[in-house]
Amino acid sequence: MNQPPRSGRHPPPPPEAEAPTSKTEILDAPLHTLGFEIDELSAQRVSGHLLITAKCCQPFRVLHGGVSALIAEALASMGAHIASGFNRVAGIQLTINHLKSAVLGDFIVAEAMPVNVGKSIQVWDVRLSKCDLSNSEIKTLVASSRVTLLCNLPVPETVKDASQNLKKYAKL
Repeated sequence: MNQPPRSGRHPPPPPEAEAPTSKTEILDAPLHTLGFEIDELSAQRVSGHLLITAKCCQPFRVLHGGVSALIAEALASMGAHIASGFNRVAGIQLTINHLKSAVLGDFIVAEAMPVNVGKSIQVWDVRLSKCDLSNSEIKTLVASSRVTLLCNLPVPETVKDASQNLKKYAKL
C-alpha cells in the first residue's frame, strides 16, 4: 500500500531518557528491564534476585529458559570482568540445565561463583533457586549453568569508561 508523502514533516524527537536510578539499571539494562536486582558484586561472588512477573515468563506462565540464560551470562560476565582486573570479557560457551520450573510470582535468587580464574579463560558456575517465601532458608534449585569466558581481551578506546560503574559498586 502506498503511503502519501509526508510533506516535509519530521517525526517527533525521541523522549528524553531519564538517568538510571538503580545499581542494576546502571550495570545491566536488560536485567533491570526484567526486574532483576543485583545484590552482591565481587570477583568471588555475584548474586541477585528476581520476582517472576509476566515479563519473564513463557506462555505457560513459567520462567522462560532464555531469561535464566541471560541471568547466568550477565552475572558470570560481571564477575569475570572484575576478576580479570577489568579487562574486556566475552562469553564463549554457556551450558544450562533447567531442573525445576519456577512460576509467575516465585522469588528467584541467583548466585555466580568462579570455578577457575585463569589469565585467558575463566569458568563460572551460576545457580538459580526459588525461595520459599515463608522460610528463606528453603531453596529449590531451578537452573544450573556453567559459563566459560575469554578474559584477556583489550578494552576498545570507544568504551574505556565501561568499567567505571562496575568499580563503583563492586567489593574490591
